[in-house]
Amino acid sequence: MNSPALHAKRSLLTVTFALSLLASRAFAQEALVASASTTEPNLSIAPEQSIDLNTEVNPPLPVAATDPAVDNSPAPSAVDSGIPRRFHYQFHLSIRGVYDDNINLSQTNKISDYYTSIEPSIMLGFGDTEGRTENYIRLDYLPAVFLFADHSENNSVQHVVRLDSQYRINRLTLNLSQMVQIMDGVDVQAQNSAGSLDQQVNLDVAGRTRFNIYTTHGNLAYYVTGKTFLSSGADYTSTHYSSLISSEVFSGNFFLNYNYSDKVVVGLGGTVGADRVDAPNPDQTFEQVNLRLSYQASGKIDFAASVGVEFRQFDGNLRGQEISPVFEIGMNYTPFDGTKISVTANRRTLNSAVLAAQDYSVTNLSIGVQQRLLRRFFLGLNGGYENSGYFSTVGTAGPSRNDDYFFIQPSIAVSVTRFWTVGAYYLHRVNNSSFDAFSFHDNQVGIRNTLEF
Repeated sequence: MNSPALHAKRSLLTVTFALSLLASRAFAQEALVASASTTEPNLSIAPEQSIDLNTEVNPPLPVAATDPAVDNSPAPSAVDSGIPRRFHYQFHLSIRGVYDDNINLSQTNKISDYYTSIEPSIMLGFGDTEGRTENYIRLDYLPAVFLFADHSENNSVQHVVRLDSQYRINRLTLNLSQMVQIMDGVDVQAQNSAGSLDQQVNLDVAGRTRFNIYTTHGNLAYYVTGKTFLSSGADYTSTHYSSLISSEVFSGNFFLNYNYSDKVVVGLGGTVGADRVDAPNPDQTFEQVNLRLSYQASGKIDFAASVGVEFRQFDGNLRGQEISPVFEIGMNYTPFDGTKISVTANRRTLNSAVLAAQDYSVTNLSIGVQQRLLRRFFLGLNGGYENSGYFSTVGTAGPSRNDDYFFIQPSIAVSVTRFWTVGAYYLHRVNNSSFDAFSFHDNQVGIRNTLEF
């Protein structure tokens, strides 16, 4: 006989699907009245990229959100009523019902199950929390609860907490942010540029695990003249696994930047850092030389890039210096009203949490397209490729792991009302690894209901 707990979990899944059926009726009634404004939904149900478990030592110059499916319109609390509001709040509630044919991303023992994901989020802020060009302070809290129908041992709760602030005085701008991620599962929740949750896969582990990430970032910019400004930043990231290899990274950077025109900014600088890794991995240091470019045209396109080369050294001198290119590129393009295209690419070096005395260089490319139809319907397509090449940190001998990861995700969403959106998606992802234990094939089909206040 099924337990009461199992009945409760299945009931949650039934409620999720029932909400979608009710949406169709509500939409039919709402369609009789012309909408004064249309809010674009968040289609990024699972925009798959591997999670970056190290500090972003070379963030590009700021651009708009690179996720083409993110709703960047202001929440109801931030709508201008003629008097600017200093205090802002947002509340979202998203419920997903998902069928997954490989919940543990296993190569040999594939287990399928239905699960319900409950993802509330709350934002509290004061000041310019939307444009982020003036002073502000903003707190986001994004928990996620996962309830499995048949495998309750995989039930989990994840938390993402982020505090961002900015202070401007005369020619000086100061930024400080702190983020805490408490993770438990196969897919890792991370906050996207619009403030909601994205689902990312931890390819290095390629399995269910628990770990926490603590990230601190500080930055200052000082305008020497109207066209020239100096910028400097400091970063700290601690990645703590309960049973795998943990690490922490400290880094600092300094750049000289020049406003070539109203739309183009270029910068030249460098980054230095220290990478502390659990034994038997050696500690590491690194230096980078970087060139930054930002192009922000009004309306249709914005582009930002940071490219350079990294020199990495390893304690004990058991192997020579590792020299590798590093880059991060983001572009948003809006060729027509209702059409959004996003392209991101990056390359960086990370510490492996599962292979002793191994680092890996990861290079990925992702593309997202969203199309609005008939004001209320939104079609999305996300896809991408990632390569991870592993190398020894204590010498050149030994086996080398190499992974090739692909994903594709079509999706559809319907704006039922200004506050209610329903959607569905299909996700197919494959990892081909030279180490069979890390290879997997996975398919997901899900529906999503989102309420925004």
